[in-house]
Amino acid sequence: MRGALTAGLAVLVVTLMALFGPLVGLSPWITSLLVLFGLGGLSLDAARFGGRGGHLLAEALPGGLGRLRRIALHEAAHALVAAEEGVAVAAVHVGSLACLRAGLAAGGTTVLDPPASARLPLEDLRRWSRVLLAGMAAETVIYGSSEGGADDRSLLGRLWGLSGQEVSTAQMEQRRARREVEQFLRQRRPQLEAEADRLARSAPRLGWPQPGGSSASDSPAGDAGSDPDGPDRPAAGPARVPEP
Repeated sequence: MRGALTAGLAVLVVTLMALFGPLVGLSPWITSLLVLFGLGGLSLDAARFGGRGGHLLAEALPGGLGRLRRIALHEAAHALVAAEEGVAVAAVHVGSLACLRAGLAAGGTTVLDPPASARLPLEDLRRWSRVLLAGMAAETVIYGSSEGGADDRSLLGRLWGLSGQEVSTAQMEQRRARREVEQFLRQRRPQLEAEADRLARSAPRLGWPQPGGSSASDSPAGDAGSDPDGPDRPAAGPARVPEP
């Protein structure tokens, strides 16, 4: 979706330059060079950075830490609730650069060990609902609304769809899980925010030295246990469950 929007805007800009450039004294050579450099930049971005070059640059700017902090909060919530529910966290990646290094085209992700079976009993579905809804719930608790989490909802929908449960049951249980996890995160807010700060500070950024200490890819839950947006903000999440 965003790739199509970017391409459409690029075509619009080139068309306007070709039509109105001569009227304002803009040489066709300048238009041609700008188009050439623009296409070259888009090609490099697609080949080298998976189309996330803009996000990499935004995260590298002085204000980039604020962008990373929201992503880190989303991922910290997944890890915190996963530890509480006994779901093992394989890795946490915060920021576009960390995800690219892991071969993922995302702004942030939490990799969870897969469930033992694709068809889960009701109690396990409830646990996974709390884990997968945790990132969106954390953004709502701290910021008032969530920007990431579309893939989390999609994955949760697939888990419930494979379970054979009624749609009404799935909807009711997910609403209940969302309330429960929001209440849990409000109670654990100091721990949640401290972990988000740690993940954001340790996230790699283009052109910045890697901070000392633990990596943003380490399992972050610590003592708690083992261990997803607007067009110009990278989406937080998703939690990812590898294929068994």
